[in-house]
Formats: sequence, C-alpha cells, structure tokens
Amino acid sequence: MITQDSPWHALALQRTAAELAGPLAVTARMQWTTRPGLGPGADILGPDLRGKRLLELGCGSGHNSAHLATGHGASVTGVDLVGLQVRRARSHYGRLNNLTFVTGHALHYLQASAERFDAIYSVFGAVGLIAPEALLPVIAAHLRPGRMLAFSVPHARRCGRSPCADDRPRRAFVALADRTRLPISRCEFDTDRLEKHLRTAGFWLISAQELHNSRLDPWPTTLLIRARKL
Repeated sequence: MITQDSPWHALALQRTAAELAGPLAVTARMQWTTRPGLGPGADILGPDLRGKRLLELGCGSGHNSAHLATGHGASVTGVDLVGLQVRRARSHYGRLNNLTFVTGHALHYLQASAERFDAIYSVFGAVGLIAPEALLPVIAAHLRPGRMLAFSVPHARRCGRSPCADDRPRRAFVALADRTRLPISRCEFDTDRLEKHLRTAGFWLISAQELHNSRLDPWPTTLLIRARKL
C-alpha cells in the first residue's frame, strides 16, 4: 500500500495541483519520452491494434492509454500505483469507451489477474522499478505468444552516468515540479543486462533504441526496448 510520504504520491500531488481535473482532448500521438514527438509512436506495439487487449503498467494521467483506445481502437487497461494518478486519469478520460483505469501495484495486479494481453507496455513505469527477475516472468505469463512487450526507461548513461555493475538496483531520484528530489531505487541496466533478463523470462529482444534530442541533451536520455514473447 502506497503511503502519503511516498515519492510517487508526492509527485502525483504536485501534478494534481498544477493540472485541472476534467475532460481532456486525447493526444494525437503516443509518447515514449518526456520530449513530445521524440521517437516512434504506437506502431511498435503491433501493426493493427484494433480490438486488441493492451495493458499499461504505470499509466499516470492516462494520456497514452486514451490515445490507444481512441486512436487505434484498442481495449486498454491502465494500472498505476498511486490512487491520485488514477483519479486524474479517470477525470480526463473516464468518459471514453474501451478504457479502464485501476489502482494497484503492477506486480500484484498481474499476479491476481487471469487475463492475457496482446501487448503490454510501460513508459517510465513499473519496469526498472520492480526487480526484473520478479516482474518480467509475470508479464510473459500474461502475454499471448508472439506478442509485444515495449517499455521506456531512463537511459543508464544519461548525464554521463554508468549502468549498474550487477543486478542490484541503485539509488536514483524523482524530480518534483518544485525541484525537490526524492530518493528511490531503480535498476539502471545496459542493453546486454536487460537482454539477459528478457531472455530468461521468455522474450526475444527485437530492438533497443537510444533516444534523445541532440540539440538539448548531449547524452541519451531514454532507452526504448521492444521484446517479443517466445
């Protein structure tokens, strides 16, 4: 159960204060990074998503889930750890069809569910924040064979950093709108280490894209992974 002193609750609280509740227009494009328009769109989840069952782990305000439900005709469930985030998502997009938002821990949600999905994705969400040896096999169990897992995580070499030297998470930070930085634990792996965990869980790594705006960021800022369930 998330507490009010959690960094994620603090982040949601500040975002809720800064963003009015109520219906929003659905975004025209899926975003995998914090820079709008950078990188691919929803096509990496599959060529035709109409009628497909999709799951987002860490849906936040629901923008990507809403885009996939309306722009691509998918049936989408968005899960987020923080109830404030889910309430925001429902206030923005609860009117839409084929879209459900659920409060819960990603791992616990999957463990309690019997549903299988056509794609599972995460944008700076659960992947990397939950130990991969725990999360990835459970994701695989809920994906239909041959279907896609896609996730974006902060690049392990952003700002000149180095990847984790082993499988242990490292200390990282959540940056709030007021510039406060709150500590968290995050697995920051290079592609080789991620591929090892994916392969152990029953995935084939399709691609690993390093994304950044070369005019603004001298280092890659986002790593976007696509993997297919064997």
